[in-house]
Amino acid sequence: MANIANHDPRPDLSGARIGVAGLGTSGRAALKALAARGIAARGIDRSEAAVAAANDNATGAHLIHAADEADFAECASEDVDLLIVSPGIAPHTPLYARASQRGVQIISEIELAWLLQAPLPGGGYAPWLTLTGTNGKTTTVTMTSSILGAAGLVAPAIGNVGTPAVLVAERGGVDVMPAELSSFQLHTTHSVRALASACLNIDDDHLDWHGSPEAYAAAKGRVHLGTSGACLYSRHDPITEQLVRDADVTEGALAVSIGLDAPPLAGIGIVDGLIVDRAFHNERATHGVELAALTDLAHLAPEGQVPAHVVIDALFAAGLARAAGVAPEAIAEGLRAFSPGDHRIQTIAEVDGVRYINDSKATNAHAARASLSAMSTGSVVWIAGGLAKGARFDDLIADIAPTLASVVLIGVDQEPLTSALSKVAPDIPVQAVDPASEDPMTEAVALAQRVAQPGNVVLLAPACASMDQFPNYASRGDQFAAAVRSLRA
Repeated sequence: MANIANHDPRPDLSGARIGVAGLGTSGRAALKALAARGIAARGIDRSEAAVAAANDNATGAHLIHAADEADFAECASEDVDLLIVSPGIAPHTPLYARASQRGVQIISEIELAWLLQAPLPGGGYAPWLTLTGTNGKTTTVTMTSSILGAAGLVAPAIGNVGTPAVLVAERGGVDVMPAELSSFQLHTTHSVRALASACLNIDDDHLDWHGSPEAYAAAKGRVHLGTSGACLYSRHDPITEQLVRDADVTEGALAVSIGLDAPPLAGIGIVDGLIVDRAFHNERATHGVELAALTDLAHLAPEGQVPAHVVIDALFAAGLARAAGVAPEAIAEGLRAFSPGDHRIQTIAEVDGVRYINDSKATNAHAARASLSAMSTGSVVWIAGGLAKGARFDDLIADIAPTLASVVLIGVDQEPLTSALSKVAPDIPVQAVDPASEDPMTEAVALAQRVAQPGNVVLLAPACASMDQFPNYASRGDQFAAAVRSLRA
């Protein structure tokens, strides 16, 4: 494998006055990593429970509870040089304005991970492979980790999945850092310089946080900032190509296209059922190199055929690994070894000839469309709804209506989906769970069971966030699985 260690210097934070605003998972991890380096910090949250949880971490940090938003902004930005802000705190909140007035630099936990990264034994730092996108991030980063593992490298998936990046980076002992980054994290990430970066796709999401589709796309584009080796984009998504064209990268970085067709020069694609690389080898001008076969993904086919979005994720993972110098044979081995996580097109059970599939991670229209497109025409009883995050669903319903047998709605705000269904697909039967229900998922599964026919699929792919009725998408998926298993009992 090529020498890919990153030798960029990291600044010394030992004398900095550091604050951590928001004491959820990433905030607590930041305090813990700073304490491991002997760096004093102050933590603050609007939730007493979050402050108590941070206190249980025994980091020695000075912790403050400030329930009022104005007090929170004032206390968090006072007497600090550097402020690590939770990804849940939007840039239009008073905290950002107050920090700007005081000249306080705001960074993400991801940025802190870069700043605190432990050097390799021989010098330099383990390189980063960064990826973002509206959908497919977790699948792609864990596929990348699986491929790197097959190549004999220590490369746990980090970032918006798994162990917080700052704890992995500060501790060291890894060869490569494959990192899934959300638009929230990228918004306040400034100096991370990846060996290879990728934006998988762009579709409207989190508009309530970013304010506009343009601001959301710009945040995603920051994944390419300073990339030294290769920037990967989708040939099927012109927005992702434009993000690469506009990126400020290190001179000499490749632009590599990813697609389901035959690969052009500097591309990765599909030829006769094979994944082929025409980007990361010396003779790419004349021919490609076989990396894997689509049959290596056969275990990821819920309907007997590997969904297109899963193939795309595998192509991106292969490209990121190739940028890190991984040999072709490890690509196939890593894809065969890959096991998708819970809550992503996960078959729970078959009851009375009806399959129940959990895709709770489909938290926006783009992800739900990908999930539904993998199903047969007219076969799906669709459980959908939750926090729409400012999205509308007319285009989604128009695309997936032929797949639907029936719809069951959950969530507190059902209007965006009911409006789209009545307008675009008025003939599809719709049932709704009372938003005030104390057990909405059990009721939704019961309603779905009543209308499902043998050969149907009951699919939880909500197209919305979960926090109106559930702690997170994982809890929503777990409750779906529990309700389905109770049917079997």
